[in-house]
Amino acid sequence: MEKHDEKHCLVCKSDENTVPLVRLDYKGKTYWICPQHIPILIHNPANLEGLLPGAENMQAG
Repeated sequence: MEKHDEKHCLVCKSDENTVPLVRLDYKGKTYWICPQHIPILIHNPANLEGLLPGAENMQAG
């Protein structure tokens, strides 16, 4: 099982030594996402299916 307390982008897996990361608290867990992939979270959250629980049911903003 993947540990969500490790700091790496949930999409590209880049770590905090490679790119800046933004903390994302969701459903009692902490995830990290890099600035390059924040637009996916905002505009196409369903594309995070399998990476973020329930993403397939999220509405685009």
